[in-house]
Amino acid sequence: MLINILSIFISTSVITSLVTDYNEDTRTRTLSNVAYSVTDFIIDDYNRRGSANFSAYLNDYVADVKPILDVMSINLEDLVIFVSDGDGVIKLAGGSEKYMEYSAENGIVPEARGLVYPESVLSELRLSSGVVRTDTMEGFFAEKQSVYILPITSTEGKMVGSVMTAMPTSGFDDLLEAMNKTIIMSSLWLMLAALVAVYFISERLVSPIRAMSRAAKEFAAGHFDVRVPVNGSDEVSELADAFNNMAGSLQDSEQMKQTFLSNVSHDLRTPMTTISGFIDGIIDGAIPPEKHNHYLGVIASEVRRLSRLVSTLLEITKIQAGERKFNMAPFDICEQAREIIISSEQRLEAKRLDVRFNADRDNMYVNADRDAIHQILYNICDNGIKFSHDEGVYDISIREEGSKIIVSVYNEGDGIPEDELPYVFDRFYKADKSRGLDKTGVGLGLYIARTIIEAHKEKIWVESEHGKWCRFTFTLPKSSSPKET
Repeated sequence: MLINILSIFISTSVITSLVTDYNEDTRTRTLSNVAYSVTDFIIDDYNRRGSANFSAYLNDYVADVKPILDVMSINLEDLVIFVSDGDGVIKLAGGSEKYMEYSAENGIVPEARGLVYPESVLSELRLSSGVVRTDTMEGFFAEKQSVYILPITSTEGKMVGSVMTAMPTSGFDDLLEAMNKTIIMSSLWLMLAALVAVYFISERLVSPIRAMSRAAKEFAAGHFDVRVPVNGSDEVSELADAFNNMAGSLQDSEQMKQTFLSNVSHDLRTPMTTISGFIDGIIDGAIPPEKHNHYLGVIASEVRRLSRLVSTLLEITKIQAGERKFNMAPFDICEQAREIIISSEQRLEAKRLDVRFNADRDNMYVNADRDAIHQILYNICDNGIKFSHDEGVYDISIREEGSKIIVSVYNEGDGIPEDELPYVFDRFYKADKSRGLDKTGVGLGLYIARTIIEAHKEKIWVESEHGKWCRFTFTLPKSSSPKET
């Protein structure tokens, strides 16, 4: 509202100033044109008649001069023309009917009226080529007038008289006042309309923000199921939608965290219970000595399982803290894939899988961290074997597309449900909630894989048809052979 009020004040001032200046310029030009025309006529007629005294000339030839004054003001309402002698005494008045206020019927101003220029005006007129004023001329007029005065000089250069044109400013002042009132009233109505509009617009903008504030407080209290209503499609609605997406992510993250803690607790509790039970049985003598070696082997297996879990958790911590550094260097991805297949030979034969290896060339080089990529590829290949159906197809393919090497691992098995595909690479997420197939994993391998691939500024994704097949694919930057470099 303060801005609106200031704008109205400035606009009114500027408009008033512009209109006033324009009106004054127009009136001054009009008055000067009439004054020059009358002065030129009087000078020519005065010189032509050869009168010795200018006052006598006005008295003798008023019948000739007065009509000229009336004609010059015929289209100008309230214009009055005065003709004075050299001493500034008004001798003749003409123009609009208002001249009657200053003269007799014939236009001659009686001596009793005593219309004389103020001394300051007369002095200025004698020293200049004309006088322009907008005032009462020191009481000469009863109201403010726009005045233009031109001197009349003799052939010797002496001022013998003058012509004054004058118009009252009251009409324009009334117009200006009415205009200002109109502007102010219109502006007040506009301000009222703007106030109503701003109220509703502000309410529409602030309402979802208030809802977000309330929702944020609910989040702080641990209630991640709160959502903000989304209405419309403007920027605030987009913000509310983004806020709801963030809330959904927080809720999913919290659920994953709880699932992760549950899984880790299970993975820690199960081997520790097994280890504790077998050790107690050996100590108590419940397990005969001839079976000690067997159960010690089981205990060793469970200890290794605990070690793998702790190592995985430590690696996650390093990745989150940004402490793991990658050594980028060229290496043969095809050779690495063949080594992983050979190391998994027994497991592949145990499931009688139809193993296929397809590569565009025997040797294909990538620029990446060899150990990190081995960890990713081994993890994906191991999962492919683990979740394959017996006698199913198990395929590793490596192909070149532009500046990228694309590595894919395909297996025929249970696959991944479509609704779980977006979460496969999330931390704390484990698709095998039944834990029936994967008893050794903790649901962090694919999260580590995605983190490593993204650190290489590459992509990894999964495709699957539930109950039939699954394919994991990732890209790596192509490199030339180390020998060539």
